[in-house]
Amino acid sequence: MSTQEKYLHSLQQIKDAEEKAEVEIENLRKKVAEDIKSFQIDVDKAIESAKTQGDKLVETSIEQARKKTEIEVEKIIEDAKTKSKTISTQMDERTIRGIIDILLKGVE
Repeated sequence: MSTQEKYLHSLQQIKDAEEKAEVEIENLRKKVAEDIKSFQIDVDKAIESAKTQGDKLVETSIEQARKKTEIEVEKIIEDAKTKSKTISTQMDERTIRGIIDILLKGVE
């Protein structure tokens, strides 16, 4: 094989290696683009899932707070009813005398 043939053969090997490298680079580029797209889809799904879970958590918290408030309001109302009954049945002598005086003034 002559020097020129060796040179041409070397050039052909270099060209083949460059083409092979270009194909590998393009395949890798496509794979990276697909991976990024897949990752973006996964991120979007995770964000949507987290948003949904957050909304449910807020709704649950609001419902629990509402129920707790209703229970406390009922306790306050029951306590007020009990106290009002106690107050109306426990009149002292001074209150009774005041009521009698008011009634007697109305008779005069």
